[in-house]
Amino acid sequence: MRPASPAALIWLRGALTSESSLAPLTARQPHPSCLLRTTTLSLSSHNLVSEPSTRKRPFSTSPSRRRDDPQTHYHFFPNSLPAGPPPAGTFHIDLSALRKEFLRLQARAHPDLHPVAHKARAQALSARINEAYKTLQSPLLRAQYLLSLRGIDVGGDEAARVEDAGLLMEVMEAREAIEEAESEEEVRVLQDVNEGRIERSVRVLEEAFRRDDVEGAGREAVRLRYWVNIKESLDAWEKGKPVVLMH
Repeated sequence: MRPASPAALIWLRGALTSESSLAPLTARQPHPSCLLRTTTLSLSSHNLVSEPSTRKRPFSTSPSRRRDDPQTHYHFFPNSLPAGPPPAGTFHIDLSALRKEFLRLQARAHPDLHPVAHKARAQALSARINEAYKTLQSPLLRAQYLLSLRGIDVGGDEAARVEDAGLLMEVMEAREAIEEAESEEEVRVLQDVNEGRIERSVRVLEEAFRRDDVEGAGREAVRLRYWVNIKESLDAWEKGKPVVLMH
């Protein structure tokens, strides 16, 4: 294999320093945005009631959470995700069922269905439902969110900390193959190969979260971030166009 070009090394450092990359897997207190208020929600056309909890607790993996447990994205969708987050629930999600429940929730929370006095609260609830759905439907965002609930830092400079030489070499080779592609047919082959990488990463994440292996899930989330970056570059491919890291 020929030595990596300077442009490839620059691109690789960009991939490693992406905001979505995971920093060293050191446990920290969950970010305040992850410990959401427990909210009693009535989504009837004229009533939204909010009762903040009196204290914060680590997120519960039990299907039946207490009123004072913080609410996670999973708890917006009790029908499609009744067991809550892993390890009680599974990392795999039925996306069709999730979307159906999301649409029902949004229809009931729509601000236009509530009186003026409650519109601001309805808008805030609608935004939270949107955020939860967007996060859970993406395996990468879902994995990063679950790790953040466990106090794993998801920011920082990853460039000096990733030591998996095999992973880095595979990423560089994939990037160079995109640059050298001459036709859409070649790109489709590369897309198929990369979809296989993504599927393998998702299976590894499913098993890691099932075992409650936070360290393993963190490492695999870093790998998946690379394959998602490669996918975005392939989707944006144009002949002769330099490969740009997509965020």
